[in-house]
Amino acid sequence: MKFSTVLIVNAVVALIYGIGLVLVPSTVLSIYGVTPGPAVNLASQLFGVEMIHVGLICWLARKVSDGPAQKAIILGSLIGQLIAVIVSMMGTLSGVFSAVGWSAVAIYLVLAAGYAYLQFMKPSRA
Repeated sequence: MKFSTVLIVNAVVALIYGIGLVLVPSTVLSIYGVTPGPAVNLASQLFGVEMIHVGLICWLARKVSDGPAQKAIILGSLIGQLIAVIVSMMGTLSGVFSAVGWSAVAIYLVLAAGYAYLQFMKPSRA
């Protein structure tokens, strides 16, 4: 698996969710079993902005060559994805998310696995 492939997958997922959360937060929240409301919608839109932010960084950084910048992106993303696995799992197990919340756990887990592969297994990250 290549660095650029992991970043492209991360970018696409983040941009899709981010745009959805910014434009139609109630719809996205309803899919996950979360009751929308003004404060929840606003928090979701702000989260969506950050998802767009991450998606754009991943997309624009996909051609970064092996070196300190690439290593920082990999490690920072791995840590972020692992935290997201834990938080989304807590949200699903506590009932905040419906059973669809397991899809968020799975998405974050797959992304974490990609970054873990790049961090620990792949000798050349180019």
